[in-house]
Amino acid sequence: MFPRLLTLPSAIRASVVSVAALAAMLVPLVPVAAAAAEDDPVRWSVTPADAAGADGRRAVEHELDPGERVDEHFAVRNLSEQEITFRITAADGFFTPAGRFDILADAGASTAAGTWISAPAAVTVPAGESVVVPFSVAVPERAEPGDYAAGVTASVLSAGSAAGGASVGVESRVGFRVLTRVTGEITPAASLDSLAGDYRLSWNPLRPGEAQVSFEVVNEGNTRLVAAGAVSVGGRTVAFPEEGQQAQELLPGDRREITVEVDEVWPWGLLSATVTLAPEVLTISDTDATIAPISADAAVWAVPWPQLAILLGAGLVVWAILWRRSRSRRRISAMIDDALQRGREEGRNEMTDRVGAS
Repeated sequence: MFPRLLTLPSAIRASVVSVAALAAMLVPLVPVAAAAAEDDPVRWSVTPADAAGADGRRAVEHELDPGERVDEHFAVRNLSEQEITFRITAADGFFTPAGRFDILADAGASTAAGTWISAPAAVTVPAGESVVVPFSVAVPERAEPGDYAAGVTASVLSAGSAAGGASVGVESRVGFRVLTRVTGEITPAASLDSLAGDYRLSWNPLRPGEAQVSFEVVNEGNTRLVAAGAVSVGGRTVAFPEEGQQAQELLPGDRREITVEVDEVWPWGLLSATVTLAPEVLTISDTDATIAPISADAAVWAVPWPQLAILLGAGLVVWAILWRRSRSRRRISAMIDDALQRGREEGRNEMTDRVGAS
């Protein structure tokens, strides 16, 4: 969901254009600390509402038939000490590779749900007050069944400075999601793709290392999904998303790369990593739709180099000890043989002397 409250010096999302030449677009997500005077920040919130005001919803969600229209409202609250005119924009929604929801920076590039929304181009809100703005969502007659995402934002354009002292205009936006399910045959489906595994040895050869498994979750159906499941390697299993991690939501047609780290895995050479995907189907109404779990395997090479080095070193030490012992035995044996030989020679010489004397 878009941020609902924003202070310009710490804006989360911005599109920057040159004041002198508005056609020159810069990169989104540019900090806007210079966009407003520090002693007079512009702050506002945008939330779904009914005709009386904000109604506590975090998003606008509807299940509509092709050709159906619904009237809605949202509230723009000006928390600043000056009257502000906000520009209203509706555009197609999407999820970033990190899993955060956003809308197209150029509303004119919308081809789906963003074009279904009709809203005023701007609204003026007095200082410290809220204004309820009506808008509508109209589904085309030929819309295909499934889930569609869009967003509505209220934005302001303020002056700032770019690197080198050039004057720029900073457009900062705050908004909410508009999610529409077009009725018809709902067919949730998902798959796993591009599985790969890696292994990181522990610095301590007496401790297990860590396996890292990456894969892509592909939403092949026409409903929104939340990617969830588990990865198993070397007898260890880790669930994803982990507790406290952001849920990875996918729109129809989306694919999302996910990396899971499995610790306490011993390096036993070639390991098998199993990814089990059990996606959750998100619903707007009481529609009961599920997907059976999907599994796929990947090979992970975990060569125990430190352990092999220790074994090799221990083997060399044992070999050296045995070699020295063997050499000592041969030396002692040679000394004994030499003593015996001398004794035999002395005995023969003594016998020869006695025979000669007699």
